Formats: sequence, C-alpha cells, structure tokens
Amino acid sequence: MADLKAGIYCRLSEEDKNKQSETDDSNSIQNQKSMLIQYALEQGWDIYHIYSDDDYTGADRSRPEFKKLLSDAEHGKIDIVLCKTQSRFTRELELVEKYIHGLFPVWGVRFVSIVDHADTSNKGNKKSRQINGLVNEWYLEDMSDNIKSVLTNRRKNGLHIGSFALYGYKKDPHQKGHLLIDEEAAEIVREVFTLFSQGYGKTAIARMLNDRGIPNPTEYKRLHGFRYQQPKRKQSTLWKYFAISNMLTNEIYIGNMVQGKYGSVSYKTKKNKPRPKSQWYIVEGTHEAIIDRELWNKVQILIAERTKPFSTGETGLFARKARCISCGCTMRSRKMSDGRRYLCCSNRQVSKEACEGAFISVAKLEQAVIEEISRLSAEYLDKDGLEEQIICQNHLAAQKNRLEKEIAAYQKKESEYAASIRELYLDKVKNIISESEYLDFSKEFISEKKRFESLALEAERQLTDIEVKMRIKNSPRQLIDQYTSLKKLDHETVDKLIDFISVGRRIPGTKDVPIEIHWNF
Repeated sequence: MADLKAGIYCRLSEEDKNKQSETDDSNSIQNQKSMLIQYALEQGWDIYHIYSDDDYTGADRSRPEFKKLLSDAEHGKIDIVLCKTQSRFTRELELVEKYIHGLFPVWGVRFVSIVDHADTSNKGNKKSRQINGLVNEWYLEDMSDNIKSVLTNRRKNGLHIGSFALYGYKKDPHQKGHLLIDEEAAEIVREVFTLFSQGYGKTAIARMLNDRGIPNPTEYKRLHGFRYQQPKRKQSTLWKYFAISNMLTNEIYIGNMVQGKYGSVSYKTKKNKPRPKSQWYIVEGTHEAIIDRELWNKVQILIAERTKPFSTGETGLFARKARCISCGCTMRSRKMSDGRRYLCCSNRQVSKEACEGAFISVAKLEQAVIEEISRLSAEYLDKDGLEEQIICQNHLAAQKNRLEKEIAAYQKKESEYAASIRELYLDKVKNIISESEYLDFSKEFISEKKRFESLALEAERQLTDIEVKMRIKNSPRQLIDQYTSLKKLDHETVDKLIDFISVGRRIPGTKDVPIEIHWNF
C-alpha cells in the first residue's frame, strides 16, 4: 500500500492573537504546525503540504489556503486532512456536513483533528463531530453578537471604527477612533465645495479634477500605500458624478461622525445592506471640520434647489435604467439649448478618454421603447392568449400563498428543534443528563432540524421561480388597453417592464442609435 499523504491545515484568527499573552504561543500557527507535523510523522504519513491561513475566522469561506486544501483534496492529491481541532477547519455545522461528512468520503479523504479526537475513519464518533459543529455554530453566533455590541457602543460614542478614514482625513496614530485632517486631500474637498457653491455642476467639477490628473479617493488611498478597493467594481482613477455627489452631503466634513449606513445581513456572510437614516449613528463635533458651516449650509440649499425626483417629468423617465453600451456606465440627463432632454454617458462627461460616449434624446428613446412594446403586444399579447395567461397567474398566486405558509411552518419547526438541541446541551453541561443520553436524544432532533431546513430551502426555491413568472400583475383589460394603444410612457411603466436599456452612439451617416432593451419578463 502506498504511503498516505496528509495535508496539514492551520488557522489563526485575530481573536486567537488577542487571547495570547506574550509568552503563550499555544494557539500560534508555528505551534499548530509543530504539533501536527509530529503527529503525522508518528503515524507514518507523508506530509504533502502545510496549508496555513493567518488572521481568518472559522466562518470565513474565502480563506485562500482553505480553498486550496479543498481543491487538492478533490483532485486526489491528499489522503488525509489533519488539523489541531475541528474548529480550525471550520466553525460552521453546514461545512462540517458538506465536507467532513459529505464530500471527503466521496473523494476518499479522511479527516483527523487530534485535540478533540475527530476521525472520520471511526464511524462511532460522527455524532460527536456533529455536536462540535453545532457548538461552534453557537460560538460564532454569540461572538457576532458580542462584536456588534462593542462596535455599536463605539459608534454611539462617536469613535471611528472603519478600516480607512474618509477621503480628506487620516486616522490619529495616537488616539484610537479619532480622525485628523489630511491636508493634501482636504484641499480637494474644500475646492469641490467651493466650486459647487459658485454654480459649477457635479459632472463639471469631476471633469475639472480629471483634466488636472487628480486621483479619485480610491486611487489616492492606493497611491498612499493603503490596500483599499471597491469590491465587485471595475477600478478607475477617474472622479465620477456620484463621488462628488456623496462628498457634498457627507456630514463628516463638518466634524460630525456618521456611521452605520450599512448593516450586515448575517454573521455567516460579509454582505451588507443599506440601513435607513433613522438607524445611522451620528455624533456631532467629534473631530476638526474641513468645511465651515456657512459653506456647508449654502451647498445644502443649492442641492435642495437642484434636486428633482426621478418619478416625475421627462427628466427622470429612464433614471438609472439607461446604460452606455460601451462602458456600462449609467447615463445622465441633460437639457440642451433647444429645450429637449438628452441622455449622455456619465464617463464621457467626466473624461473624453474614458469612453466613446452614448447619446440619445429622451423623446427618441421613449418612442423606440413604445414601438417595441407595441410590437411585442401584437405578437404575444393576443386577447385569448392573455386571458389564459391571467388564469395561469391566478393559479401561480395560489401556489405562492401556499408556499409562503409552508416556509413559515418549516422555519418555525426548525427553530423549535434548534431550541430543543440547545436545551439538551445545557442539560448535559449541568450534568442533568449524561453525554450518551445527550447523543441519543439529540440525534433525532438534529435529523429533524436538517429535514425542515431542506424543506424550507426547496420551498424557497420554488417560490422564487413562481415570483419570476408573476412580475406582470395587471388585469387582462388593463394589459390589453395599456400595451396595444400605448402613446406615452410613465415612470411606473418603465420601472415595471424594463430592467435596463443599453444605448450606443449614433451610427455615422445615419440617424440610427443602437438600442438594446432588457425586459423584466
């Protein structure tokens, strides 16, 4: 039999570092490596590779070495995954089931953790591994709540908690949570506010900064050695309309600390979602202001005077719907000397080198959309077929109502079993029941909890499919009247029917402008 190849996995989180004293390296990466290497040699295993993730939590699924380990395991490069404890590999019960109990056996990989004696070659301790996963899951949730509590308290006290200071400021090296003015960037901030107060538009200001080669806030941080980037966005060195717009309304520039604009979706993901302004943390006078109150107030009055809601008028008919076909940038509305409204590529407006630039009149785009809707109506929305479609939608609505009730029931059951498992665990900790009794009692609870989780996920998938099919909800007569004799668009119709529209530049020698309409149905 060929020698078994072991992949050693080590992980150290920031929290582990904080727990250690200067002389305690029991949780250090080096200590984990030494312990695991010695164990592998004693077992006669060959060490294929040592995978080490430093400063990553057990709930982070994007750990680089963790992902490399899984890839090597899947491709048969290792026979054994060796860790100090199961929690070093993951703290999520979902990943315990997915990999340790699911894919590893399929790939022919054995999982061993030496401190808590987890070993997939021993079928008898599978329950213990599941319990470890469940306890680690609770640990993650409790740790998340504790961290949120600490961060909320710091926000309420006006202490800056972000990784990077806002453009125009820098972190105070001598006072944690305090901001100091970064004069180099602050000069640009003052210039932006002054130019706007003098009547220059946001796009014009962006163009002026770009023409002078001034790096935007993201590029400024990069040039000063910060590892700062905007995720899932194409990096650019150019100033844009929205960068100027956000700057002009940010109260941090008048000395107020504003935080909590976004909140995490769950402790299991790094995704954030916007929070209403009523839930922001705003503390006045926490640091030196870059913009004085007189200039700030003048700018806010000008912004209020220029602001027009997207839902009214020709200006906002295609607001955030029209995109440049070349660069994908959202097009902005401009009023020309002839009084008509035109849509222009935002990138083209801030720098001529950024994009060749899309350009079309709002009236022409509206007519093109109406003609396409009319064509689709004549082709697909015949009255008999439409009546059948609505009957089908009524059936889908009944299915949606049933699924929503089922999901609520499944989630309730799932919560009940989770609570029962917690109570059992506490009974075991208090020695009310033995570990063997706990394992016997909890086995069925864990199984049922997983079953209801699966049922809820499947029902949610079905619900999503149904909701996609129900995006158009008008009555038969309304749909027929609206789409077969449509003369004018309104914002509600555009928002309901259109996902986005890609617009190009006029084809030379013709009056044709390339248009691609992406529908919501």
